[in-house]
Amino acid sequence: MKVLVVFDHPRRDSFAGAILDRFVGGLAAAGHQAEIADLHREGFDPVLPVADEPDWDDSRKIYSSAVLQEQARISRNEALAFVFPVWWWSFPAMTKGWIDRVWNNGWAYGDRKLPHKKALLIGTASGDEAGYRKRGYDTAMRTQLLTGVMHYCGIPEAELHLLYDVMASAEVRDGYLAEAEKLGQRF
Repeated sequence: MKVLVVFDHPRRDSFAGAILDRFVGGLAAAGHQAEIADLHREGFDPVLPVADEPDWDDSRKIYSSAVLQEQARISRNEALAFVFPVWWWSFPAMTKGWIDRVWNNGWAYGDRKLPHKKALLIGTASGDEAGYRKRGYDTAMRTQLLTGVMHYCGIPEAELHLLYDVMASAEVRDGYLAEAEKLGQRF
């Protein structure tokens, strides 16, 4: 299976970058082909210009060449994965802007939806699981990202894996690296 892996972190050598590497390694071990969209290194502009604003009266609007390139990249893959640090209980701004700008009316939602059947979201969080549960952050993230984005855009099989407390210790991080590889192998 061809999988577009969207990576969002300003530092490629971050722990999220290590998760990306292990996840992609797991995909390869399972015979999948990964295409990485490294939004920072590619210089993606997440700001929504007028040219890419949804047109509610024209679901066949032609968007900018930058958006058309991203839509082509999404279309040539069969599944989607996201690797990102959790910032303010969501995607970082770059990923949010990528979705706002690229997943547009008439292409990802509205009268046409994405054809992908599967998406996996892997978020690295510095907070612990108990804190997320106590405050409902994990539930809010699942509602927003899975129901509000993935399911809304037609992706029926979407999962969010939160890797909690990643700053706790090297042992915790090593466990999460192994988990990321297994997620790739089982994808």
